[in-house]
Amino acid sequence: MDHRLIEMLVCPVCKGPLEDRRNAAATGLPDRELVCPADRLAFPIRDGIPVMLANEARSTDAEGDPA
Repeated sequence: MDHRLIEMLVCPVCKGPLEDRRNAAATGLPDRELVCPADRLAFPIRDGIPVMLANEARSTDAEGDPA
């Protein structure tokens, strides 16, 4: 996915900035996600398309991410 596109996307919940995160295959998480540190939500990227739906996001609270 184009880095410029990621910079234009915002969290659909709080409209804040997102971080591009790549996960190791052994974690069982999607290979790549867009993470909102404010809401502690991770939005998956499937087949190169970000799924920016709040009901598709997973919580990152269990990971202990600092807010």
